Amino acid sequence: MTGMYTFDTLEVGMTWQGPARTLTEAELAWSCMTSGDWHPIHADASFAAATAAGQRMFQGSYGIHLALGMATHLPELGDAVIAALGLNEWNFRAPLFVNDTVHAEVELTGKRETRDGARAVIERRVRLVKSTGGIAHEGQISTLIHRRSTAT
Repeated sequence: MTGMYTFDTLEVGMTWQGPARTLTEAELAWSCMTSGDWHPIHADASFAAATAAGQRMFQGSYGIHLALGMATHLPELGDAVIAALGLNEWNFRAPLFVNDTVHAEVELTGKRETRDGARAVIERRVRLVKSTGGIAHEGQISTLIHRRSTAT
């Protein structure tokens, strides 16, 4: 199925894969600046070269940021999305480095209507996958959606 999805057309077990993108030096600097986390494992190349990782790595929170952003349109729900409800069982599986290429893989793991029937909750397993095939991050996200489009 392609195009826009609604609560009624979503089926538990459906999967999606988004486009890949390569992480940049500018993103690592931005991540340090916006988070305020200038730990040398992120910001000092000499220090990081002497660690087990052998190079600077992104903060774990940046991987969450990437995974959730990349998964926002998987599946494409248009104006149905109301709000994120939370993260569960989030795991950091592998570090992210400058020049890593990653994409999001999403599986619909659950869906239910709210009591009023006008809204619903969808549960998705999100994986941030490196071009090598390894999973960098994964976890479960819950999203509140309108049962029907609000577009007029």
